[in-house]
Amino acid sequence: MRTAVLKALRSTDGYISGQSICDALDVSRTAVWKDIKKLKEEGYDIESVSNRGYRLKSAPDILEEHELYSIVDTKWAGREIHFFEETDSTNIKAKQYAEEGCKNGTLVITENQTAGRGRRGRNWISPIGANIAMTLVLKPDFEPKSAAMVTLVTAMACAAAINKVYEVDAKIKWPNDIVLDGKKVIGILTEMSAEIDYINYLVVGVGINVHPQDFAPEIKEIAGAIESDGIETHRRSELVCEFLREFERYYDVFCETQDLRNLKREYERLLVNIGKQVKVLDPKEPFEGKARGITDTGELIVDTWDKTMAISSGEVSVRGLYGYV
Repeated sequence: MRTAVLKALRSTDGYISGQSICDALDVSRTAVWKDIKKLKEEGYDIESVSNRGYRLKSAPDILEEHELYSIVDTKWAGREIHFFEETDSTNIKAKQYAEEGCKNGTLVITENQTAGRGRRGRNWISPIGANIAMTLVLKPDFEPKSAAMVTLVTAMACAAAINKVYEVDAKIKWPNDIVLDGKKVIGILTEMSAEIDYINYLVVGVGINVHPQDFAPEIKEIAGAIESDGIETHRRSELVCEFLREFERYYDVFCETQDLRNLKREYERLLVNIGKQVKVLDPKEPFEGKARGITDTGELIVDTWDKTMAISSGEVSVRGLYGYV
């Protein structure tokens, strides 16, 4: 019931009477008082004034289900939420829920991920209270060949959400790293269970470095946090909610054509590599060229001195000539 009480408190900028909450939820004043007490213990600053009622003055920076349920306003993304204080990997948990038949758009989220993974098997560290580690379960009606593009759609949603919440200029380093001031602040890992011509489910894992933190020496030069260098702080639940809104919007557009033709211009607007010289780290023979944008299916278009190439994200890595981006 804490979700319903929080929604009631958030439904007005002023006070709401205890009786109004009781009437709306069809519960006793004692039940409401108990939930208010629990919310206060969790860090919600709730003012109580006789003959006026309750007012929510501020909320803690937590990711628990009742916090998210009270602010999520999407149609399907994140309408079912599973929160863990600690788990090995939100992708692993999301796969379990998918196998058990959870809804499309189910969100798995944790405060402490102990065995997070990035692309190519790299570790993804998620310190308690500093990051967001979450995974969406998708049950799409398109063929497996289109699945890789969902990662680019997710990158668009992440960048758009950061820019809206923090009023900054986060960009995408092709294909799906999110960078802010030249540092990687978000990693995305999409995994699939599929038959030859049918997707059972996708899990899309998103790791976001939110608050300043000490990074390991091997990644210190490329890793950053959104709220570094005096950027105004926000509750992480706000960012989760905005991501869900943006993902739902972009993903619905993607599903109409099952490619990126209607999102390509927006993706390229967010692409930090566009118009720049890049180094393509092809295992066979690295080469350099100028990034021109993406194809309708998400390949990076690179002009070399003698030809134009479309680079698949599954084959190579792309770096700037003088650094990470």
